[in-house]
Amino acid sequence: MNNLFFSRFCGLLLLCSIGVAAFAQKGYKRAYTLFNAEGKEIGYDELIEALAQPDVVFIGEIHNCCITHWLEYEITRSLYAIHKEKLMLGAEMLEADNQLILDEYMSRAISYDRFEAEARLWDNYSTDYAPFVFFAKENKIPFIATNVPRRYANVVKDNGLQYLDSLSNEAKRYLPPLPIQFTYKEEEGGAFALMQMMGKSKGNQEYLAQAQAIKDATMSWFIAHNIKDKFLHFNGNYHSDFKGGIIPYLLQYRPGTTIKTVCSVRQESIDQLDEENKGRADFYICVPEDMTSTY
Repeated sequence: MNNLFFSRFCGLLLLCSIGVAAFAQKGYKRAYTLFNAEGKEIGYDELIEALAQPDVVFIGEIHNCCITHWLEYEITRSLYAIHKEKLMLGAEMLEADNQLILDEYMSRAISYDRFEAEARLWDNYSTDYAPFVFFAKENKIPFIATNVPRRYANVVKDNGLQYLDSLSNEAKRYLPPLPIQFTYKEEEGGAFALMQMMGKSKGNQEYLAQAQAIKDATMSWFIAHNIKDKFLHFNGNYHSDFKGGIIPYLLQYRPGTTIKTVCSVRQESIDQLDEENKGRADFYICVPEDMTSTY
């Protein structure tokens, strides 16, 4: 294992341990609680038994939550113990046009340093996502870069979905079949506009929603295009909450696919699932609001 990666991963584990210790000092007994769709607390083994059944599992995460990332890694290991080579992994955090670079790293054709330098990785990749890729590499299971190249999401944000028709055939290799089915929902556009304002940028609300749609459609297309048996996918909550986002497109591209979703939530108390969170997923990873963050 790359020494820098190993030190960063150990740092993440230490960060999580510090967070857990801090909660213990405050009187908290747990750093997380698992719930089913009805809000009933369940054990880890019960979660794994359920997640082993469907074709595709979506884990909706909080991008800066170390407990979520640790549990994602544990779920990966547990499902691999059941499915072995039948399991495939995929993630929002890797873009489709980087599949060749990812494959070259997985096959040891290039070094981790070259992969890190060339694959346009998220800033928190080395601490939060590298463990999944390394696990797939060591166990020789496929890892699919499912997300749309960000330049095309940006084009849609500025010009709308119709602009994709003008792209070259080479560019369209990294997109789902066009045109993308899309129905604008004003509340979704408002949510995206708020996200953009927080990022200090503005844009057409419908185009912002369309930019999210091309991400969802692309992720679903590359899942449908690559799946052979079992597929575990990592993405932000929004892309799979309420069985929306990626999931309607996946059922369009691969009818009959069986699916389970996991949603990560922060709550003031993790003793029970808050009513406002019910309905978002089949299962929940619930962590305290003031749990340590990775960034």
